[in-house]
Amino acid sequence: MSENYQYPLSLSWTPEEMAIVIAFLNQVENYYEAKVDEKKFLLAYQAFKKVVPSIGQEKQLDREFEQVSGYSSYQAIKGVRSK
Repeated sequence: MSENYQYPLSLSWTPEEMAIVIAFLNQVENYYEAKVDEKKFLLAYQAFKKVVPSIGQEKQLDREFEQVSGYSSYQAIKGVRSK
């Protein structure tokens, strides 16, 4: 895993949508690196799903993010929901 990596973002998103996706991915990083606030995490995920409503696109972003960061948003969501 590289310390310096780029988030998988779509150029079709507005700056606000990019900020929402980055905020969610930051929550995923927090899940793995520190303690995550479950409510904040789930609120960030809800906002993310408004930007990325397609499950297929969500899976692709998860694969791309995991490839560059080593962190799986799917596993983080699963972990937060199981608490």
